[in-house]
Amino acid sequence: MTTQQQLIFINGEWTQAEHGKTFEVLNPTNGQVIANVADACVSDTKKALQAASDAQPAWAALPHTERVNYLHKIAEIVKTMNDEFTEALVNEVGSWFGKALFECNAVLEEFRTAAAMTYQSTGEILPSANGKTSMLMRKPVGVVSVISPWNFPTLLSARGFAPAMALGNTVVLKPSEESPISGGILFAKACEQAGLPPGVFNLITCSRDNVADVGEELVANPIVKCISFTGSTAVGKQIGARAGGLLKKTCLELGGKDAIIVLEDADIGLAVNAATFGSFMHQGQICMSTERVIVHKNVAKEFTERFVKNVEKLNVGDPWEINKAIGPIVNKKQLEQIIDQVEDAKTQGADVLIGGTHEGPFYHPTVISNVTNDMKIIQNENFGPVAPIIIAKDTEEAIAIHNSSEYGLSSAIITADVARGLEVAAKLEVGMTHINDSTVDDEPHVPFSGVKNSGLGGHGGKASLNAFTETQWVTVTKEPHYPPFFEES
Repeated sequence: MTTQQQLIFINGEWTQAEHGKTFEVLNPTNGQVIANVADACVSDTKKALQAASDAQPAWAALPHTERVNYLHKIAEIVKTMNDEFTEALVNEVGSWFGKALFECNAVLEEFRTAAAMTYQSTGEILPSANGKTSMLMRKPVGVVSVISPWNFPTLLSARGFAPAMALGNTVVLKPSEESPISGGILFAKACEQAGLPPGVFNLITCSRDNVADVGEELVANPIVKCISFTGSTAVGKQIGARAGGLLKKTCLELGGKDAIIVLEDADIGLAVNAATFGSFMHQGQICMSTERVIVHKNVAKEFTERFVKNVEKLNVGDPWEINKAIGPIVNKKQLEQIIDQVEDAKTQGADVLIGGTHEGPFYHPTVISNVTNDMKIIQNENFGPVAPIIIAKDTEEAIAIHNSSEYGLSSAIITADVARGLEVAAKLEVGMTHINDSTVDDEPHVPFSGVKNSGLGGHGGKASLNAFTETQWVTVTKEPHYPPFFEES
């Protein structure tokens, strides 16, 4: 990818940021500049929000079949841009080439599922004790701010704006400063090519220097009726608190400290594969990544030996190479956090069984044992290729260890007894549980949500329907009757 100038997209037009400022986007693999991107300010954001507000009534008034056609057209254009999205995903955020291909295919289903959602945006006929025709009608909230992350920027941006648009809302998207191209600019190009009415989709990009002010505008501006945010718990809490004080709807998908529980009757090969994929896919930089491996004491030795041996096979290097599944950490700050947490664990008695080192931006796949709950590596989200193994004496202790975390996004249970797996799942304080699979799993039509510090509300399926629409009670009365002294004589 050659260095290029990238603009913001407001009301169907490409434009520079108001002050003409730009910021550099760097390739995490080699540190080279990929692009100079418009560094928008609050004034630009207000213009984008106003454009979305002006366009929303006409967009909502379109027959749902017309909105469906636009969504399908955008999906087809995105499909033709597969090489551009893949290149951006690898070069912007160090996505392994295989992961980038998966993400490009998955995003097409996001648009198709969003289009199908228009047929599910139905109301209800309610009973009435007064003989009225009583209805619950569903309508769009209005303007939606979408703030997306860098780790799966293409998929998670689309998950925010596609269903919102399909349901009659207009959007302003702000992708991460790490991934403005794969998370936003290419989508704006697709919307433009699809002939989407001006103002329905608007794009704001900004640097880390401006993100606080731009983010505040995307939350607090009275035009905004709902905020879709995917990112860190710390920022999500700030957005939730701010939006709550303004009585605005939010859809917050935040961090995780996800665990896979390996019970004593588990298929160890299955457990090893699930833990390896869950811990190390995209360098562990996924909200659903397996960040705790809780293993029953009776199978801990066998599992650990086989797990370490499997991790040894993972190759580290240039993510463009299909056999290099472990690419770079996205930036220096994230790398330093991983190093700090592993070093903290070592000083407190944890054993590094493999890895624990890095070369430049590449942190080697790491497995550690003898960890305790008071270590940073267990208390905090790691977001790196590190798998801590925790041994549980029995199933109840495994459940207790799992629930001791302040997070509750995804989980996995490996067991030969599915009924038992369901019993354990019912006791976990978590938004999602996968029996005999990895913690990393998602489908566009399924409500994706967490509990505790992992989020509020959700994306996908009915969760998106509820997030991006409001209900209105409407009645029709044939013969109204009021107390006599309120009626004309």
